[in-house]
Amino acid sequence: MNEKTRSRATLTVCSTTHVLHDGLADTLYVLLPLLAQAFGLSFSQVGLIRSANKAAMAALQIPAGMLAERVGERSLLAAGTVLSGLAFLFLGLSSGFLALLALLFLAGVGGAVQHPLCSALVARAYEGGYQRTALGTYNFAGDVGKLAFAGLTSLALLAGIAWQGPPLAFGVAGIGVGVGLFVALRWLGAGERPAAPAALAREAHQLGWGIRSPSGFVALSAITVLDNSTRNGFLTFVAFLLIAKGADEGAAAAAIPLVFVGGMMGKLACGMLADRIGIIRTVVLTEVATGAGILAVIVLPMAPAYALLPALGVALNGTSSVLYGTISELVERERRSRAFGLFYTLGSTCGIVAPLGYGLLGDVIGIPATMAVIGTVILFTVPLCLVLRPAVAGASVAGAA
Repeated sequence: MNEKTRSRATLTVCSTTHVLHDGLADTLYVLLPLLAQAFGLSFSQVGLIRSANKAAMAALQIPAGMLAERVGERSLLAAGTVLSGLAFLFLGLSSGFLALLALLFLAGVGGAVQHPLCSALVARAYEGGYQRTALGTYNFAGDVGKLAFAGLTSLALLAGIAWQGPPLAFGVAGIGVGVGLFVALRWLGAGERPAAPAALAREAHQLGWGIRSPSGFVALSAITVLDNSTRNGFLTFVAFLLIAKGADEGAAAAAIPLVFVGGMMGKLACGMLADRIGIIRTVVLTEVATGAGILAVIVLPMAPAYALLPALGVALNGTSSVLYGTISELVERERRSRAFGLFYTLGSTCGIVAPLGYGLLGDVIGIPATMAVIGTVILFTVPLCLVLRPAVAGASVAGAA
């Protein structure tokens, strides 16, 4: 098998894994109301089981990246995927709140391994070039999973299938994907346990986090925080903004799929764009477009605002492919798993903190004004790009050498 075929096969395995894990995670948005009705849950209990799932993923992504440096990505990724599958399988058989809480926590534990380890595998497979295009494709696959699994769950429920059906089916699929990816990665020779004699182990220990440019890494992290906070804040409150414009609740809820459809395209397209016009230009372009798009949605009449949402989704979600693709250029090869774990942890934390912070602000100044703040804050990424530029340029020179 030639290297190009091996790279594509690795990307296919990791993208399939991403479809599954993101699909399982977002299926919960459809299942939570049904779980609340079936088990008589309060709103606080619903929030707690969702937070347990998110918290497990947020807390364990960095440890997963560090552990992969010792045992390899393959075994850990397969074990986490099987664990997520088992959690969903038993979710369909659960009998009460405590069981739901424990199972969704375990699903989060299993899901924590996917983002950092698959990203590291894809980055390694495409070290010869087109990393951002490959990572953009991988990120695109996650959005496909979100829409597909949530859509299949909704269709099953509309067809009269009991709520237990989708978790049982997805659980079996998760176990199958976990076993399949282990076999596939073993065949490809990817994600193996590092061979580390004593001297190599000492060298790896001396690497620490393996950051080549501290200032560039901090700037990239800050851009990631602002980007994720903007995305989570906008998605949380865009429906409320449209209600304030006069839309009914059903029409307002339709805004989210419109943004997601654009976001799917953005994750794929922006990674490709960065490989052609450069990282900094792409980030500046997408972040300015995001800020301008959010501010435009605030002031535009209803119909044009809806029409703008898919295009806004392209910029809103597309930047992440560029940012994650840049990690591998600023971190030593041996430390990429933990670096990806850090970045995905930042994203998960923003998903918890940003909606709360912007919600509190909305209670004080109102949703339109809060959205204006969200659309303005993202523009602070532009000066951060000036700090990031020398680090990216230095990494490019080092790679060429």
